[in-house]
Amino acid sequence: MPNEAPNPEDLPFGADLDSDGRWSQVLNRVQGEGRPGALFLDRDGVVVEEVHYLHQPDDVRFLEGAQALIGEANIRGIPVILVTNQAGIARGRFKWPQFIAVQEKIHDELAEAGVFLNAVFACPHHGDGKPPYDVAEHPWRKPNPGMLTAAAERLPMDLAKSWMIGDKASDIGAAKNAGLEGAVHVLTGHGKDEGERDKSLALAQQGFRVEAAATIADAMGLLPLFK
Repeated sequence: MPNEAPNPEDLPFGADLDSDGRWSQVLNRVQGEGRPGALFLDRDGVVVEEVHYLHQPDDVRFLEGAQALIGEANIRGIPVILVTNQAGIARGRFKWPQFIAVQEKIHDELAEAGVFLNAVFACPHHGDGKPPYDVAEHPWRKPNPGMLTAAAERLPMDLAKSWMIGDKASDIGAAKNAGLEGAVHVLTGHGKDEGERDKSLALAQQGFRVEAAATIADAMGLLPLFK
């Protein structure tokens, strides 16, 4: 089978891959009392450089400011959750072991910088994918909110105080559909693609803010979480 999952014993610390192909990895639970707002981050084109179907650890390159923003959130006790669509798995461009290798490189480089993600959620499903990952409107695939709401079930957070940073309107849509306070659209990755900025800004409404920034570094000053 083209997308055969790894054995459970081969999964890294904190990771789970369920029978539906939903990847969740809780690495560090936020300490302290209360339910803080969380920071959700898209991966490719926001935290690391956009690479067509990123699946080689050597291709992982952090975008300027990403590690600093994650570190500032760590200091403030703000949960940082990576939420990523991974259609490359659905289309058979790479398999779960390659995804894991890339994620381990990301975690290792963050650790070298003294910062960390609290959790990672990934959805491989796509309407053009190969079975069993061919569900077109899977509830976890952004702009559907499933990865964000699953994170709220696993970690203490208040979604209504939380924010997303993404490069696609689908990221912003997921934030809106999950009931977040707002989202920041950046121009890195696919952010400069025709229509992405306009579609993202158009999702703003009363009770849901959409801010515009050039990069993740510029986004920090726009987030109420850091004020």
